[in-house]
Amino acid sequence: MTLKRAYLLVVFISSSFSAICQQTAAYTHELVAFNRALELYNNEQYLAAQNLFDEVMDDTSDEKIKGDAAYYIANAAVRLNQPGADRLMENFVTRYPTSTKTNSAYLDVADYYFQTGKYALSRRWYDRVDEKAMSKKDRERFYFNNGYAYFRANQFEEAQTYFNRVRDSKEYGSQAKYYLGYIAYEGDDYEEANEYFEEVKGNERYSEDLSYFQADMNFKLGNFEKAIEQGLEQLPKSNRQEIPQLNKIIGESYFNLGKYDEAIPYLKGYTGLRGKWNNTDYYQLGYAYYKQGDYEAAINEFNKIVDGKNAIAQNAYYHLAQSYLESDQKQQALNAFKNASEMEFDARIQEDALFNYAKLSYEIGNSYESPSQVLINYLTKYPNSGHKAAMESLLIDSFITSKNYEEAMRLLENNRNFSDKQAYQKVAYYYGLELFEEGDYEAAIRNFDKALKEPRDQNITAKATFWKAESEYSINRMEDAILGYREFKGMSAARNTSEYDDLDYNIGYAYFKKNDYSQAVNYFKSYVANSRSEGAKKNDALLRLGDTYYVTSQYWPAMEAYQTAIDNGVSNADYAAFQKAISYGFVNRNDTKIDELDSFTRRYPRSPYRDDAMYELGNTYVATNNISQGIQSYNKLIRDVPESALVPKAMLRQGLIYYNNNEGNKALERLRKVVAEYPNTPEAKQAVSTARNVYVDLGRTDEYASWVRDIDFVEVSDADLDNATYEAAENQYLNDNTEKAIANLEKYVQNFPNGIHSINANFYLAQLYYRKGQVDKSISNYRYVTSKPKNEFSEQALARLSEIYLEKKDYKQALPLLEQLEQQADNDQNIVFAQQNLMKSYYETGNFNKANIYAEKVLSNSSAEAAARNDARIMVARAAIKAGNDNKARAAYKEVQKSATGELGAEALYYDAYFKHKDGNFEASNAAVQILAKDFSGYKMWGAKGLVLMAKNFYALKDAYQATYILENVIKNFQKYPQIVEEARAELAKIKAQEAKTNASVETNN
Repeated sequence: MTLKRAYLLVVFISSSFSAICQQTAAYTHELVAFNRALELYNNEQYLAAQNLFDEVMDDTSDEKIKGDAAYYIANAAVRLNQPGADRLMENFVTRYPTSTKTNSAYLDVADYYFQTGKYALSRRWYDRVDEKAMSKKDRERFYFNNGYAYFRANQFEEAQTYFNRVRDSKEYGSQAKYYLGYIAYEGDDYEEANEYFEEVKGNERYSEDLSYFQADMNFKLGNFEKAIEQGLEQLPKSNRQEIPQLNKIIGESYFNLGKYDEAIPYLKGYTGLRGKWNNTDYYQLGYAYYKQGDYEAAINEFNKIVDGKNAIAQNAYYHLAQSYLESDQKQQALNAFKNASEMEFDARIQEDALFNYAKLSYEIGNSYESPSQVLINYLTKYPNSGHKAAMESLLIDSFITSKNYEEAMRLLENNRNFSDKQAYQKVAYYYGLELFEEGDYEAAIRNFDKALKEPRDQNITAKATFWKAESEYSINRMEDAILGYREFKGMSAARNTSEYDDLDYNIGYAYFKKNDYSQAVNYFKSYVANSRSEGAKKNDALLRLGDTYYVTSQYWPAMEAYQTAIDNGVSNADYAAFQKAISYGFVNRNDTKIDELDSFTRRYPRSPYRDDAMYELGNTYVATNNISQGIQSYNKLIRDVPESALVPKAMLRQGLIYYNNNEGNKALERLRKVVAEYPNTPEAKQAVSTARNVYVDLGRTDEYASWVRDIDFVEVSDADLDNATYEAAENQYLNDNTEKAIANLEKYVQNFPNGIHSINANFYLAQLYYRKGQVDKSISNYRYVTSKPKNEFSEQALARLSEIYLEKKDYKQALPLLEQLEQQADNDQNIVFAQQNLMKSYYETGNFNKANIYAEKVLSNSSAEAAARNDARIMVARAAIKAGNDNKARAAYKEVQKSATGELGAEALYYDAYFKHKDGNFEASNAAVQILAKDFSGYKMWGAKGLVLMAKNFYALKDAYQATYILENVIKNFQKYPQIVEEARAELAKIKAQEAKTNASVETNN
C-alpha cells in the first residue's frame, strides 16, 4: 500500500466512524424518547404518551419506530375515546401493512372495547383478528370474549359457536358452560341446560343463579313440588330482582297443584315484568280467590283482564261472570258471560256461558241485542241441549216482556224451527197495538189480521178484533170499523176486557162519522145510560148525543143532553152552552135564545165560540125585528173579536140591513169596507153584488163603475159562469166523486183564479189531493187559502199545511204557519198543536230560548193532553241541557219519567242515569241503565248512550273489564250512531292507556 492510499483509507475510516457515532447518538436519543412514551402509555397516561409518540414520529426517520409510535398513538386515541380513533387505527394498518403489531392492534383494541363493555365495537375489531397469528392464551380469550359479546347481543347461535371452543378451557371453561347452559335454558332445552348447570354447580359465582334457574326449570317441566322446594330454599338468599320471579314460580306451582290458599301470598308477591302484570297473572290470582269463595277479591283481579283473546281469557271471563252472579251483580255477569260465549277455545265453557247469557238477557234485559234473539241463537246453536225446553219457554215470554214486537215478529216469521202459534198470535197482537199507537194504522190492521188467523187465545182474539176496528175507524173506513165493533160485541171473551166498557161510545162515533145519526143516537144513549164512568169520555158522549139530536132536528133532546154535560162539569162547557142556545131558535124560543146567547158572552169571555155567539145574537135580534140591537151585536163582534172570520159576515149583514132600511150611504160604507178589508172572500164578492144594487137604486152607476174597475178579484161579467162552474165542482165533492170533483175543481181554479168561490175551491181541491196521498200537490192550494184574510177554512188549512212541512222536517216553512195557526185558531186542540210543534220546530232549528217559551205555554194550557205535556217537559229539559242548566233539566226529566212511555220514557230514564253519574252515584246510575235496557230495548240509540254511561260508571267503580268490554261492544254493534261510537272510542282509548301502565297485555293505539 502506498502512503497516499493508506492516508485515504484512514481518512475514509475516520469519516465513516464519525458518521456512525453521530447516527448511534441520534438513534439512542429516539429510543429514549420512545421508551419514555411507552412507559407513560403503560402507566395509562395516554394523552402524555400520545403527545410524546407524536414527537418521536416527527423526529425519527426509522420506519419501524414510526410504525410502533403510530400504533400506540392510535391505541391511546381509542382509550381516550377521541373522535377519529378508528380512523387512526385504520391509517396505521394501511400505512404499515408489514408491521408485526397489526394483529396485536386489532386484538388490543377489541379487548379494550370488551373490557369497557362496548361489546358491539369489540366484535367489530375481533372480526379483523387473524386467529392463526395468535398465541393459545390470546386465542382462548378471543373465543370467550367473542362468545360473550354475541351473548350480550342475544345472538345465541353465534355465541354458542365460540363458547363451545373454550368449554374445556381451564381459564374460561366454567364461564362458557354457564352461558351455554343459560342459552339452552332460554331455548327451553332444560335437559341440556341442566347438564351444563350441574357441571358448574360447585362454583360459588353461579350458585345463586343456578338455584333460581333450576327452580324455574322444574316449574316448566311440571315438577311443581320440586320447583316449590327449590324456590323456597332460594327465596331467603335472593336479591331484590329475583324475589318477584321466585314468588311467581312458587305461586304458580302451588296454583297448578290446586293449593290455591297457599298460592295466593306468592302470586301477590310477584311484581311483574318491568312493573307490569299480564292477563295470565291476573287470571291466576283471581281464580285462586274464586276457588276460595272470595268472590269480591276474584272480581277485583279478573276485571283487570283487558283485551284477552285466548283460552285463559275465556276461562277468566267465565269465572268472572260466575263471581258476579255470586255477588248478585247481574248486569256485570251478563257482559262477562257474553264475552266468554263469543270465544271458541273451550266448547264446554262457551255453551254454558251462552246459556247463562241468554237467561240473564231475558231476566234483566239486553242493550246489545234483543233477549229473544239471544235465546234463538242458543237454541239454533245447541238444538239438542238439555236446556232446550226451558229456553223455548223463556223465548215465548221474552217476545212479550221485551216489547220489541217488530223484531219478535221478524224472528218468528223467519225461523221455521219455531212453531208456537200461541206465541205468534200474542206477538202479532201486541205488535199491532204498537203500530196503532205510532199511527201506522194500515200496518196495525195487517198484524191484527195475523193474530186473528191464529185464534189460540180467545181473549187476544177478541182484543185483536176490537183494535182492528179502531184502526179501520182511524183511516175512515167506517163500514169496516162498525162490522168489527159489532163482531167484538158478540164475543163472549169481549165482556171481560176493558175495551168492552166504551164499546157503545166507539160505535156511536163510527155511525156519527158515517152520518147515520139515527144509529149514532141509539149507541150514544146506551153508553150514557150504562157507562159506569163519570169522566171526560162520558161528557164527550153527552155532547155527541146532543150533536146527533141537533143534526136530526131533535132540539129538545139535544138541549137536554147539552145541559146534562154542562151539569157534569164537561171541560168544553162553552160549546155545550152555545149549542143549547142555538137550539132554542129552532123551537121558536127566540127570546130564550137571546137570553142564553147574551149570558154566554158574559160567562165565557175567552171562549172560541164567543164570536159565533155575538154573530148569532145579532142575527136573532134582526130576525125578531130588533134591528138596533142586532146592529149593536154586530158592532160588538167587529170591535171585540176583530180577527174572527165572522167579522166580514157581520159587516155584510149590516150593509144588507141598511140597504133594506133604505139607508143607502150607510149600506155602501159597510159594503165597501168589506171589499177593502177582506178582498177575495165570498163576503167581499157578495158585498160587490149588493153594492151594485145600492148604487143602481141611488142612481150612482158611474160611481159604481169607477169603483168596481179597481177591484181585481171579481170579474163581474163572468159571475154567472163562475157560480155555475163552481157549483158543478162542489156537487161532485159533496157526493164523494173524488176524481170528477178534482177535475172540476182544477178547471174552476184555472179559469177563475180569483173567482167568487176561489177559497172554497182551493181548500176542497187541497183536501182531495191530500186524501189521495198527493201531498206535495196539495201544498199550493192550502197556501192559497192561508194567504187570504181569515176565513172559515183558514184554521184547517194552516193545521194541515204546517203538518205537511213538519213531516218533511222543513221547519223554516212550518214555523210561520204554526205561529199564524196559534193566533187564528178557535179550536183549543189546534192551539195546543201549534204550540207543541212551535216548541219542537224551534228546538230543531237551534232556537232553544223560543223552544222553552213554547214548552211553558203548552204546560200552562189546560187543554193540552198528557202526551203533549210530556213533549213540553222534554223540550224544557233538552233546552236546559243545551244551556247547561242541570237543575231545570233534572226537574223536567223527573216529571216526564212519571208518565212517559216509548222513546220519551227511554230518554227520561237515560237522563236519570246521566244525572246520577254526574253526582257520583255510579251504582244507582247503572241500575237506571239496566231498567233502560230491559223496558226500552227497542230504542237502540238511548240504549247505546246508556251503555257508554254504564262503561264510565264501571271504570269509576274500578272495573276496567266491564268498562272496556261494554265500550268495545258499543263500537261493534251501534255503527248507525257514529257520534256515540266516536265517544265510545275516545273513552276506550283513555281507559286502555291508563290500564296499560300496569297490565302488559293491554294493547293501545299509541
